Amino acid sequence: MKQALTALVLCCAALGSAFGQAQPPAAPGTTSAPSAPGVSATPAPPAGGIRGQNIFEVKPEASEDPNYANQTNGERMRVQPGNNAPMWRQVGQGVTGYSSLPKSEAPEAGNLIQPSVQYPGSRYTTAGEAWRQVRNDWIIPYGAALLFVTLLALAIFYFTRGPIRLHGQETGRKIERFTPFERATHWSNAIAFVTLAISGIVMAFGKFFLLPWMGLTLFGWIAYALKNVHNFVGPLFVVTTVFMVFTFIRDNLPRAGDLKWLARFGGLFGGREVPSHRFNAGEKVVFWGGVLFLGLFVIGSGLFLDKLLPGFVYTRGEMQVAHMVHGVATLLMMAMIMGHIFIGTLGMTGAFKAMRTGYVDETWAKEHHELWYDDIAAGKIPAQRTVPADSSVPPARPARPAEGTPS
Repeated sequence: MKQALTALVLCCAALGSAFGQAQPPAAPGTTSAPSAPGVSATPAPPAGGIRGQNIFEVKPEASEDPNYANQTNGERMRVQPGNNAPMWRQVGQGVTGYSSLPKSEAPEAGNLIQPSVQYPGSRYTTAGEAWRQVRNDWIIPYGAALLFVTLLALAIFYFTRGPIRLHGQETGRKIERFTPFERATHWSNAIAFVTLAISGIVMAFGKFFLLPWMGLTLFGWIAYALKNVHNFVGPLFVVTTVFMVFTFIRDNLPRAGDLKWLARFGGLFGGREVPSHRFNAGEKVVFWGGVLFLGLFVIGSGLFLDKLLPGFVYTRGEMQVAHMVHGVATLLMMAMIMGHIFIGTLGMTGAFKAMRTGYVDETWAKEHHELWYDDIAAGKIPAQRTVPADSSVPPARPARPAEGTPS
């Protein structure tokens, strides 16, 4: 008898459980039957076991229920507890909420994410993801390839041809090529540029070649420190670039012989160099194309990213465009300056000494900048010349006149 009663209780429990699972959910606005006193109404777990809630997932019941869009938040929470998909859908559409940040400083502070926009050729629908795709799929890999190919070409040139050496013997007589002010301007700009280039390379490519062996913590600290160095050195680079332009623009103006120099690559691969004035056509290309043209894009986008340009509304979309312009222009500028640094150090004998001391030998001036040397010898350019004590050859012209004295 006892066994029969036990079996009957178990059968009733099973039937009740099956009946409870088969019942549809109560319609919105209706009240469910009260539970027994002291017993909490706990929803039964779904078939297949208990699953963790995902507030970003739109549950299938939401699209199947025709009254879903008309439900209030309270009704939706009773039907689908924990489902915040409608709220995130509105956020993705650009709905503005509340933020304690002032609108003058953060005009998009009330927008959690950028509105969803389908960009042509992009697999992402948000502007932020589209920018991320351009950065990670285009700027980073192709920029790294550009720098690597440039470095490889310079290495091949150096190890196959060697540095550009003098054909004649040095005379010992020196000609001033750069004044102290010109050298100070150049070195301050060069130091600022190298600092920005190194910090930028670490921030852009460091996770590929530093993070694996340095570790996340140390790399994070280094990247954070270099980011601040980058932001503070940037304005210094702007000032020194302005000084560079106004200091050297006169001697970088185009001349008729520049086309001949470019057509023959300055005679780089064919023996004697093409005669040039103080700066040859290659140096002028670096000046106008790298320092001035690309420098304007680098400086303008950099100041925009630092929010130092007045009169602009710094929205997310504008900052993303400025970031892409800054990255592309910087990589192109770095590739050009790498060639300039190579020629000024390893690629040409005596070039680094000229910028370090300010003087070059007469033979160096005649072989590399023959027209400039002829103007100095003829007295057209007031360049300072020095003569060794044991030399009986007088200088071609007296020392540079003092400031304010006509030459």
